[in-house]
Amino acid sequence: MKALIFAAGKGTRLKPFTDHHPKALAPVNGVPLLERNIKYLQSHGINDFVINIHHFGDQIIQFLMANDNFGAKIEISDERAELLETGGGLVFARPFLESGADFLIMNADILTDLNISDLVKSHQDNENFVTLAVSDRKSSRKLLFNMERLLRGWVNLETGAERLAEPNLDFKPLAFSGIHCINSTIFSKIRRTGSFSIMEEYLDLMRTEEIYGFEHTANLVDVGKPEAVAIAEKYFK
Repeated sequence: MKALIFAAGKGTRLKPFTDHHPKALAPVNGVPLLERNIKYLQSHGINDFVINIHHFGDQIIQFLMANDNFGAKIEISDERAELLETGGGLVFARPFLESGADFLIMNADILTDLNISDLVKSHQDNENFVTLAVSDRKSSRKLLFNMERLLRGWVNLETGAERLAEPNLDFKPLAFSGIHCINSTIFSKIRRTGSFSIMEEYLDLMRTEEIYGFEHTANLVDVGKPEAVAIAEKYFK
């Protein structure tokens, strides 16, 4: 299975580090996020990667070359001409991903000890269209799932804005963990073009496709702000 690592973002919340570096190279206990996540996925048998780049993308290429790609097969989806967000980035990386049945996506700035093998097994055993790693943790935005963990909506807890596939019948709100397993048939179903969020597409597709949540209790840190680095360093040595 291939894994697409989103490493293109500008990481504005992680300033001042990202004034001169890509967020994917932000160190946690001296080890860059990208290196940690490549090795994390390798520990679950994944050694075939696509990494998208934009902000200081040349630094990522040089970092990978200097480390012999950590023994992995790595292809670069080069968005340096235009940053395309998660949905646009996925579509742009289509040539690298569409030949396989399923692939994994992970944000470069997420650190977790989630058992990826369990997520992939659940996705494949159930022949899911999309499987989203989710957990019951504090977040201003939540995905809404029915009793079968089928995606039925989204809510912004701060503004009250919501998107629903059907009336809310005691849906369970869970926070997205930035990791998803996807069937490659998604490329024939995505309708947006240009720069867009993949979550917007999921919220459209939930009306016609089965998108499931994989609930976990693993440690997870979004290393998006400088103060999050200190939190991550407590859990990831």
